[in-house]
Amino acid sequence: MGPNMDDRQLATGSQPLAPTAASVAARAGAQRPAADEPLPFADESGRQAQADPHGNADAEPSTAEVAPDATGEPGEPNGPGEATESQEPDPASTPLSSRDAARALERRLLGAERTMRRREVAQGAGVSLLSARKLWRAIGFPNLGDEEVFFTAVDQEALLTMVGMVREGTLTEETAISLTRSIGQMTDRMVVWQVEALVEDMVQNQGMSDPEARRQLVHLLPDLLEPLEELLVYSWRRQMNAAVHRLVLRAESGLAASAEGRDGSEDDAPLPLARAVGFADLVSYTSLSRRMNERTLAQLVQRFENKCAEVISVGGGRLVKTIGDEVLFIAETPQAGAQISLALAREFREDEFLPDTRVSLVWGRVLSRLGDIYGPTVNLAARLTSLAEPGTVLIDSLTAATLADDDRFVLEPMETTSVRGFGDINPVRLAPGKGEGLVLD
Repeated sequence: MGPNMDDRQLATGSQPLAPTAASVAARAGAQRPAADEPLPFADESGRQAQADPHGNADAEPSTAEVAPDATGEPGEPNGPGEATESQEPDPASTPLSSRDAARALERRLLGAERTMRRREVAQGAGVSLLSARKLWRAIGFPNLGDEEVFFTAVDQEALLTMVGMVREGTLTEETAISLTRSIGQMTDRMVVWQVEALVEDMVQNQGMSDPEARRQLVHLLPDLLEPLEELLVYSWRRQMNAAVHRLVLRAESGLAASAEGRDGSEDDAPLPLARAVGFADLVSYTSLSRRMNERTLAQLVQRFENKCAEVISVGGGRLVKTIGDEVLFIAETPQAGAQISLALAREFREDEFLPDTRVSLVWGRVLSRLGDIYGPTVNLAARLTSLAEPGTVLIDSLTAATLADDDRFVLEPMETTSVRGFGDINPVRLAPGKGEGLVLD
């Protein structure tokens, strides 16, 4: 690899626009700019537009608001016989408009004013524009024209960071793009989630309308930025530490080699990771959602996801993703996966607001990529979910074999069933045995 990150070696990719202050301003009621335009805080002459109290973003700035009299001279602002004093409000006590607040927020979020064009940033980092664009697309930036003043000195430093690791040989170019994309996609979802949670709180608990809440959020966010940023870094470090411990544990204990007769040993297995893969699916979600209003449906979905996340976390598993009314999770061992599965079925049976769930679990090998998992094990678990009765857990016969000697579980063989893509399989109903199972605090 050459020192200038040869363009031909960089993998291409395109992702949706990463959240910036532009998305905050748009949600606050400002007109959304085109995907490759900066925030519409300045007109063509560069003068900052000011919003009037009625929402006219292009209103001319006014200081005295005094109309001329019949002679063409300015009239007396306070009426005849009154002292003429300036009626301008004290700037320190005047609330910022949503656009002014968003502009101030942008300066804080970006760390500097937008003063640089894309070619200037690429040149400053010592890479071609094509190479820089591939990294920007990975993190989620939009397509930009040559004359768009979009970047700051902070953007150039970030580009230099990624390029520097490639030049030093710490990362390959492909890996640098993959890591950049992981950050862009995860933070995009995280920011959207956080904004919607804050808006929902203001709507439900402060009696605001949705548009009012989004405008007010622009004024609320400055007080939340620092604690949210600290929490993000804290959580990332804790999650990375947990991942390191899992790596060491599996390497020292030989868990990675114990796929229990499925898909070969560690040396010859087609897929590298032995995991318990589970699905939990809400029963009758489609028919229920048709009868619910927006608020009730949002509460159902949020309660479902929160409860799943809590159970999976307490059980030592990982929630891979949510897919509408369904969650996909994994666990390090079949026993841990079985405990999580039974706890999910139990918790939803006992919940008065939520319907029952169908749960499935399969122990086998998977491929982990881009934060997701792939392989026949995942597909089989998905098929078993549709076969399960409401409130029950289904596993396959090979998974059942790994749990057969554990008295915490009761195994009830079912009739042989033909499953698309797998032929005839022997599903087994999993039920709780001795012990209290997974306990939630």
